[in-house]
Amino acid sequence: MPRPRAERLLALALAAGLPLGAAAQVGAMDDFTPPPALPAAPAVPVPAPASAPARQQAGADANLPVDVQADRIGGRPDVDVEAEGEVDVRRGDVRVQADRVRFRQDTQVLKAEGNVRMSQQGNRAKGTELEYKLDTSQGYVLEPEYFIAVTKGGGTAERVDFLGPNRARIIEGNYTSCGLDGEGAPAWLLTAERVDLDMDANEGIARGGVLRFMGVPILAAPRLSFPLSDERKSGWLPPFINIDNRNGLDVAVPYYWNIAPNRDATLTPTLSARRGPGLNSEYRYLEPTYQGRLNLNLLPNDRVAGETRYAFGFEHSGTAYDMGYRTAGVRVSDDNYWKDFTRGTSALMNARTNPYLTPRLLGAEAQVDRGLGDLGLAGGQWRSYARVLSWQVLQDTDPAARITPPYERLPQIGLQGGAPLGGGLRMELQTEINRFSRAPSADPTTIEATRVHALGSLSRPWTTSWGWLTPKASFNAASYSFDQALSDGRTSTSRLIPTLSVDTGLVFERPFSLFGSNLRQTLEPRLLYVRTPYHAQSTPLFDSSVKDFNITSLYAENTFTGVDRVSDANQITAGVTSRFLDAAGGNEVGRFSVAQRVLLSDQRITADGVPITQRLSDLLLQGASTITQHWNADGTLQYKHQTGQVSSWTAGARYSPGPYRTLALRYRYTRDSSDQIEVGWQWPVYGTVPGSLIKRDSSGGCGGGGTLYAVGRTLYSKKESRLVDGIGGFEYDAGCWIFRAIGERISTGTAQATTRLMLQLELVGLSRLGTNPLQLLRTTVPGYLMLRDDPSGATPPPASYE
Repeated sequence: MPRPRAERLLALALAAGLPLGAAAQVGAMDDFTPPPALPAAPAVPVPAPASAPARQQAGADANLPVDVQADRIGGRPDVDVEAEGEVDVRRGDVRVQADRVRFRQDTQVLKAEGNVRMSQQGNRAKGTELEYKLDTSQGYVLEPEYFIAVTKGGGTAERVDFLGPNRARIIEGNYTSCGLDGEGAPAWLLTAERVDLDMDANEGIARGGVLRFMGVPILAAPRLSFPLSDERKSGWLPPFINIDNRNGLDVAVPYYWNIAPNRDATLTPTLSARRGPGLNSEYRYLEPTYQGRLNLNLLPNDRVAGETRYAFGFEHSGTAYDMGYRTAGVRVSDDNYWKDFTRGTSALMNARTNPYLTPRLLGAEAQVDRGLGDLGLAGGQWRSYARVLSWQVLQDTDPAARITPPYERLPQIGLQGGAPLGGGLRMELQTEINRFSRAPSADPTTIEATRVHALGSLSRPWTTSWGWLTPKASFNAASYSFDQALSDGRTSTSRLIPTLSVDTGLVFERPFSLFGSNLRQTLEPRLLYVRTPYHAQSTPLFDSSVKDFNITSLYAENTFTGVDRVSDANQITAGVTSRFLDAAGGNEVGRFSVAQRVLLSDQRITADGVPITQRLSDLLLQGASTITQHWNADGTLQYKHQTGQVSSWTAGARYSPGPYRTLALRYRYTRDSSDQIEVGWQWPVYGTVPGSLIKRDSSGGCGGGGTLYAVGRTLYSKKESRLVDGIGGFEYDAGCWIFRAIGERISTGTAQATTRLMLQLELVGLSRLGTNPLQLLRTTVPGYLMLRDDPSGATPPPASYE
């Protein structure tokens, strides 16, 4: 089960205040400069005591020797060691440096004074005095200044007490990831009167915690419990704030409940300035044979709508009795829910529960499937399945904006598979029984029916490194039983439509040089012949529609999706593709294709019932290329011979000269339909981004030195002269904190839109406060890179703490 991000206030911050023994801490800062090894005083190994079973329980390091290096070393053999001048003491991964050190072997107590420095597992601490019992991990350090490797942050305290292995107490401590060089106050600072840390229990308890930003207190808590690692722990998460034109100001404060290692829940009380209080919830579970989640967003009394509003989402999947099963769906209270709570609805949907990817069409399904093996056909693979699918359609009061819901399948039962036969033949078969029912909001005159269909094929592929040839015979058979009589009085009908096809192609290859680069160029001509006899088809369309015109549909045997329509065909599709491959690595740096269909006779089965008599289809050209290391471009063009005009074309380019710099432009045009321009960007507009990493303010103070980025994406319709959708705003990276201000506009109709403002303050190494726009930016802005990410995998350099 995915673990939530440990973004509780004080979480990794004061948790990291434990300078020793924090098992989750990784990474490092520039180390303290070690003293040079002095030949006059070589390292003196001090053996560990032979007794003390209790000490053995303190960890494996209890049996390791203690190495001491210093200018002067003295003491009593087997009793104590006294060292002065550039003292360096090590045991395992624990290292102590100081001006003076005394170590008692019998008690395992190490005392250090003067410029004390201590390090373990990448964490550092400096102080004036240290007393530490090596075998029990007990002791203290006075006036420490510490650095935490995992968060790249640190702070100071009056005192840190070590209470045993993986336990500590910080007295009057503070924490920040801004620079600690003493030049000005840190931009943000977290302070607490006392912090108790227990790594074994993965718990920290802070008392009197106050968070200040630019010297202003922005959050305070008398007592706060938080986790010390990425392990899950119950507790309050940072609040979310949302501002939009439909709901006004929304505030949400999530509470995470770690029920068990395989179960958790998040309860989020919400308060809307316009609509009133509500509660969002999510429950997740994970078992050896099943898993799932439940979501419920509830607004008991919407003051604007005057009713209860809700959104419910569920997903459950697993295996039982050699079968896989899954159920998922989304349901909301009313037709306007998607307009009022746009992101709330989207968060409950995914591509499985909502394959149409529109918040107005909400699916609910349940399915089971079972593998049947080869069914006696060696090398075969078969499976059976059953499914039910229903829809909730959110209709609009505007008749022009209403949508036609798809049919529900109650149920869909099928068998699918294939197997090799003798002589190189291969057979494929799919057969289904479907009960098509109209959705509740559909036209009552919509005809319901039961359909039984079978799709099968027999092919004989020949394949070599230089080409292929695949003749194939296939069929589409279907039988319908209608609940209402058709216009001709029929209540049932059946048909069987055969298809013959031959698909062949060649592959030529040659060395090629372009702008000094060694490439391999291919030339891949392809021909597809399809013969399907005409068969009258007048049944309603339950799952069929015309395929989009693209390179894939041009090489398809049927111009329709689904089963209800099979286009008659006597045609050849001809095309050629040329690819350019990097000679060394084999990466594709360019691809260009052209294809066209030639009708040898009229096509009578069409979407509008008007036969296609033109012998030549539209000519399709497409290409994509990595022009240089920083430039990518692609495009398609559809040309109609009959009119001598371009039917549609798209073109796009993206320029990415380095991290956090991307500009993308795409134009889409379809004659008499759409004309859209899409622009996306992430670009520094103030500050410096040298090389591959952002230049961050090393001081971390309240001064300048940060970088301001513009980020966004817009989709503009020239045909309608309006902005369809868009997001845009700024990110300011000051090194130890990042501020984001992002605006979003989502169209909910031809003249309606929802706009919202997202404000977020990220305190690097601590937490994020406000509304998180990062997921939206990653999925919407082409090439967007989060400011703490780097494509090379390198970690951005931390601010200096020395």
